[in-house]
Amino acid sequence: MQVTQDRTRALVEAGIALTSELSLDAVLQKLVETAAALTDARYAALGVLDPSGHRLERFITTGVDEETRRTIGELPHGRGILGVLIREAKPLRLHDLTDDPRSVGFPPGHPPMRTFLGVPLSLRGVAYGNLYLTEKEGGLDFTEEDEDTVVMLAAQAAVAIENARLYESATRWSAQLEYLNEVTSPLVTEFDLAKLLQIVVSRVRELIGARAVTLALPHGDGARIEAMAGEHSEAHIGMLLPARSKTMRVLARKRSERVDSVLDDPEIDQEAARRLELNTALYVPLVLREQAIGVIGVHDKLGPDPRFTDDDLRIAEIFAARAAVAVDLSQRVARDALQRVVTAQELERRRLARELHDETGQALTSILLGLRRIEEARSAEEMRNAVAEVRDLVRSTLQDVRQLAVELRPKTLDDFGLVPAVERLVQSLGEQTGLSIQFEAAVPEGRLPAEVETALYRIVQEALTNVVKHARATAVSVVLTRKDDSVSVVVEDDGVGFEPERTRDGGLGLVGMRERVGLLGGRLRIESSPGAGSTLVVEVPLP
Repeated sequence: MQVTQDRTRALVEAGIALTSELSLDAVLQKLVETAAALTDARYAALGVLDPSGHRLERFITTGVDEETRRTIGELPHGRGILGVLIREAKPLRLHDLTDDPRSVGFPPGHPPMRTFLGVPLSLRGVAYGNLYLTEKEGGLDFTEEDEDTVVMLAAQAAVAIENARLYESATRWSAQLEYLNEVTSPLVTEFDLAKLLQIVVSRVRELIGARAVTLALPHGDGARIEAMAGEHSEAHIGMLLPARSKTMRVLARKRSERVDSVLDDPEIDQEAARRLELNTALYVPLVLREQAIGVIGVHDKLGPDPRFTDDDLRIAEIFAARAAVAVDLSQRVARDALQRVVTAQELERRRLARELHDETGQALTSILLGLRRIEEARSAEEMRNAVAEVRDLVRSTLQDVRQLAVELRPKTLDDFGLVPAVERLVQSLGEQTGLSIQFEAAVPEGRLPAEVETALYRIVQEALTNVVKHARATAVSVVLTRKDDSVSVVVEDDGVGFEPERTRDGGLGLVGMRERVGLLGGRLRIESSPGAGSTLVVEVPLP
């Protein structure tokens, strides 16, 4: 090579300077300035290729002042001579740029340029861009020595650019992982499936920067969008995806797929894509124990390029792996809770069946016998006595049936709310048992959520039943209090007490109480000891 000693020294110094920079923008700017200085070029520019290697995504210049740059306006798109360098990726020297038939000219306000030297930047077969130099000092042509110098500089620059990109990628990846750990923490504390799925799509959208994110779960032969974050999300939740959709294919293959153009993918359900206004997509399955339980769809990356990168896919997959565990746990908790509810309902049905058979059934049988005695009465006196007995039996049976109806669902609770229903319960139980029951309520006017009212009523009902059956108490107090974000119930008696830690329910219904409270995200605490009475405290958060 015909590189002078001075230029060799300059190249070494430039290489040291280039490799000492970690900011990609600083590397590129230093590169064009060094190239211009070594070749006596008035203007120098560096075009950075996008990942596809077919067009320019950045254009760094030196020698052009800010006013001229504003006058030129839009940056070049890689056509004309710049396009030749992109396509052919080999050095190009021209005596007069404007005389070349491949030239497409300059925009208005662009400074005149004639002599030209262009060199590609590549490393291990990867094209990073091209370096352009124009207007060599004195109107001279760029020489072979200039070309050799710039080729060597371009090789150093390619290494520097790769290092800078790797550093920026590693820094960005580290920050993403830190943020990923932060945003996945809510997944382990939320067991409500609908809320959990919404957290998943919202966090993925934040992590990757997408226009919209969906999460679909299997439904029949296809899938259904159960959660969505982004534009018009509420309108699309519940949308059905057919069996031959991309979502179902990803679910079956259990591997992620990236789609740079939705229109060009034959597996995409175009009707669904049209409704969701999709252009690009990532499809990431939720896989747990080699089973796919759902698919996250990430659509249209925000920014000038709507396509997703390998880093985006990797982030989505890491998050999906954690989300799969949380979704599976939430589904199992929901199934277990449902099973416990069904079991409790079945036990309640059996109890009511026994009462209807043992008490109401026997009473109805007695009524039938009384009616027979009326039919067989031989005197007015016998008939009057038989009618009186039947009347008493009907009255008693009617009272028993009404009591069962109250136990099933008190009408007062539906019509007037928790406080009147508990007042009625306390009054009725006190009249039946002779137990002194005091009730206090510090609850502002207005109804509580229906599920909260039902749960607290049942807990008070069960607690008072336990007192009557087991506590041998003479007095009981029930205190209902509402705060801004919660409601609490305290049931206290002066009975014989028990040891909660040794109690395996034992007919006290504690398991059912805890499950009711747990389904509402509340807490139940029992304080008791033999001979010291019992206190039951329940606190339930309000939505």
